[in-house]
Amino acid sequence: MKGSLPLTALLSHLLVAFTIEFDNEAEHRTAPRLVSLAMWSNCMQFVDEKGVTVRDLEQAARTRTNLNGMVRWGYVTLEPGAAKAPRSKWLIRPTPSGRSAQETWRPLFATVEDRWRQRFGEAEVTVLRNSLEAIIDQLGIDLPDCLPILGYGLYSKLEIPQHRQPANSSALPLPSLLSKVLLAFAIDFESESEVSLAICANVLRLIDPQAVPVRDLPHLAGVSKEGIAMALSFLQKRELAGGKGKVVGLTPIGEQVREKYFQLVRSIEDRWRTRFGADSVHRLRTSLEQFVSDRDTLFRALEPYPDGWRASLPQPKELPHYPMVLHRGGYPDGS
Repeated sequence: MKGSLPLTALLSHLLVAFTIEFDNEAEHRTAPRLVSLAMWSNCMQFVDEKGVTVRDLEQAARTRTNLNGMVRWGYVTLEPGAAKAPRSKWLIRPTPSGRSAQETWRPLFATVEDRWRQRFGEAEVTVLRNSLEAIIDQLGIDLPDCLPILGYGLYSKLEIPQHRQPANSSALPLPSLLSKVLLAFAIDFESESEVSLAICANVLRLIDPQAVPVRDLPHLAGVSKEGIAMALSFLQKRELAGGKGKVVGLTPIGEQVREKYFQLVRSIEDRWRTRFGADSVHRLRTSLEQFVSDRDTLFRALEPYPDGWRASLPQPKELPHYPMVLHRGGYPDGS
């Protein structure tokens, strides 16, 4: 693996690229702005006009949504189902704008995946799906269809007990397959690391013993300034990073954590070869590398429509090594 990207970075590159293309298409088709694909996966796919309780939504999604944001942005309403009912029993219903967004989002998974089949090749996408399913079918746990929204410390925590039997992975859209495998890896990583995979992969990785200008980190990481700021705040409070003015460097302890990140992602992948089968992990890595190595084709997914909000921003030169799904709307680069 010397010189190769970690498995998590390969998974992240594809997931972020697919999500941005999905989001751009949804916006172009007049779905309201302000939320990303994740908000379909952790909220809107489970909401209908009959209403679903807050508790039942979280159980169905196997993760929490930014419910206050979804109300504020006009996608859902939240109201007591009965007098003095606890919030867990309040009913969530889609607004007219929310129903319109559902109609736009629902077919887009197949639309974007069909584009990828045309762009990368029918056989290549089939091999990718099969290799992801081979890992998911051995997990023994029904992980969410998306990555959790990252809170303080940007940890990928499972806050909702996972009681359901794993779903049929072959019926899942491609971003859900990518998310489940990536989340499984993050859970393994964070069980042994004091710093989250999101911070290690997107920030610690880029700060060598020499100080780095803070303004360069969003460009180098492919992550928003806000996401970088959250990560740096965490690192500085734990005295893992510091600096003067507009530059940041690692403390000696921070350098140790950085080195542990590189070692741990390699170690977990080696363990996965034993756990899931060397051939299964090899097929997954080989398939992911084939997509990522075709950089021009992959980055075509990032091209916004002229009327999209991303068209006003500089086009990214890098993709995150781990998605930063924040409360701001679930965008995978923390936008």
